Amino acid sequence: MDNRRDWLKKISLGVVGFGLAQTQTFAKTLPSPYLDLENTPIQLGLNENPYGPSPMARIEMAKYINMNRYDRHVISNLASKLAQQNNVSTKNILITAGSTEILDLGVKLAALQKGNFITAEPTFNYWRFMAQKLGLTKISVPLTTEKKHNLGAMLNAITPETRLVYICNPNNPTGTVCDPEALKAFINKASKTSLVLVDEAYLEFTDLTSVISYTIENQNVIVAKTFSKIYGLAGARVGYAIANEKTIKKLGQLLTWNGGDISTVSAAGAIASLKDTTFTKKVKTLNQNARSYTIGELEKLNIKCIPSNTSFIYFSLTNYKYNYLELLKQHHIKGSRIYEKDGQWSRISVGTMEEMKLFIKALKH
Repeated sequence: MDNRRDWLKKISLGVVGFGLAQTQTFAKTLPSPYLDLENTPIQLGLNENPYGPSPMARIEMAKYINMNRYDRHVISNLASKLAQQNNVSTKNILITAGSTEILDLGVKLAALQKGNFITAEPTFNYWRFMAQKLGLTKISVPLTTEKKHNLGAMLNAITPETRLVYICNPNNPTGTVCDPEALKAFINKASKTSLVLVDEAYLEFTDLTSVISYTIENQNVIVAKTFSKIYGLAGARVGYAIANEKTIKKLGQLLTWNGGDISTVSAAGAIASLKDTTFTKKVKTLNQNARSYTIGELEKLNIKCIPSNTSFIYFSLTNYKYNYLELLKQHHIKGSRIYEKDGQWSRISVGTMEEMKLFIKALKH
């Protein structure tokens, strides 16, 4: 028993040390092994938080490293904390393995009746494959010229057979946001006949207010949230839905074990992350600074950028004379793909300032 306690103590102390060191060097150069580009490419393709989980989250996660027992108490505690933070009841919360599972559950619920679903193009829509396999037909609505959701066109696209309308706000990959009042009006109208699923994965990078208040009385509105982005817990896989109590119950019935797919380690990290507001504020500031720098430098290279509200930037390579994807490969940078051939639109995640300087250096050829 003493050996086990000593081992756990060492683990915790190691994590504490790492957390303190990380805080002290937050905006400085990352350790050189991270920038050993031959062995560890710079990851700028998946919109991950380059600063990792908060020091507080690391400490709490280490405490739960012994995972041979189910611990529903930690999951329940997380649900309570989320309910408190969002001013709702725990009955309005469903915790899952990442917000992508919420999207899957929303699709499954919608597909109980055959029909169609409506989504913007481009947007985050990997879930569309499941929707189509379950018998739903896709209706795509192009973004506006400003790369924003065309809410009016999406509303006009709704038919009596529409079962689901998906809004990613802020939108991935464009980084644009919906006008708050226009979005509220859209939700009010669209939810009269269809489920409306609002994906707020990147909302914490903005100063916008969530549309959570629309879910409490309205059974046709679901808001998907995640710990993968600003909280830096992408690998821990923690997401949650906020919806009407009856809707949450329906979504939960589509799971084999409601709350059973979240590890205690992940839940403990999520609880601590909610407390560590100093960390999330710092991440938001650092992201804004690196994003501003990158957009400014891209525009100097005659690369048009869409104003971003998120941890990524959407830009056009139409006027860029070099092979962008090949340059990233040569400089060991993992970027994204071409989302729209017309305009050669691509996306890059915002890493640390040093990573973004290396990214710009690569593009200068």
